[in-house]
Amino acid sequence: MIILGSNSEISQAFVEKVLASGEKYATVFLFTSNTETTEKFAKHLEVKFLQQTEIIELDLMKEIDYTKFDTITSNLVFCATGYLGESTEEGLYNAKNTMKIIDVNYAKLVPVLNFFAEKLERQRSGTMIVLSSVAGERGRQSNFVYGSAKAGLTAYLSGLRNYLYNKKVHVLTIKPGFMDTKMTEGLPLNPKLTATPAQAADGIYKAYKNGKNVAYILPVWSVIMLIIRNIPEFIFKKMKL
Repeated sequence: MIILGSNSEISQAFVEKVLASGEKYATVFLFTSNTETTEKFAKHLEVKFLQQTEIIELDLMKEIDYTKFDTITSNLVFCATGYLGESTEEGLYNAKNTMKIIDVNYAKLVPVLNFFAEKLERQRSGTMIVLSSVAGERGRQSNFVYGSAKAGLTAYLSGLRNYLYNKKVHVLTIKPGFMDTKMTEGLPLNPKLTATPAQAADGIYKAYKNGKNVAYILPVWSVIMLIIRNIPEFIFKKMKL
């Protein structure tokens, strides 16, 4: 199993869900930009599930040497890489913040996903699961830079799914709504619309096993986004969302 963004609480909950369900993997490859933090999770997997792990440094903000990943293969690739950034007015217009949001959520992530997608294509088997966001369904004033990057990621995954279909590889797009994670810590989230990492892992695993193409973590978000997508623009542009 290949995990991109292995310090994400959702990634870790998903790995535990998969292993607890009885699936066996020779190695769980934990890609991370912070190897020291990942070591604790790796040891946890080794003790609880007797699972062999390998920690691999991958920092999207640095130049990537893909030759180091040539021997790494798996039938399951999971990606929860993301960066919310600063959503204040100052943050929205800050060039450094803007570029990091775009790079981590799309521009520098897509080449990595392409690299592993090509491996799956050569195997003619496997599944790629990638977390995008409901924020990508319509631009909103509160996070339009982040939303635009996620919109690009969602479109990319749609095309990748179409391309890989005849190659026997499946691509699952996950669209979380509000998540109770470190990334959203301190934000005023509605608890009825917010999922825990454990809930996310359960929902993602179910969608994976059922062969879904696109899945929301909480079903209510499909209704919410249906409404938001269909608000006329002359009304929507006046709203504070």
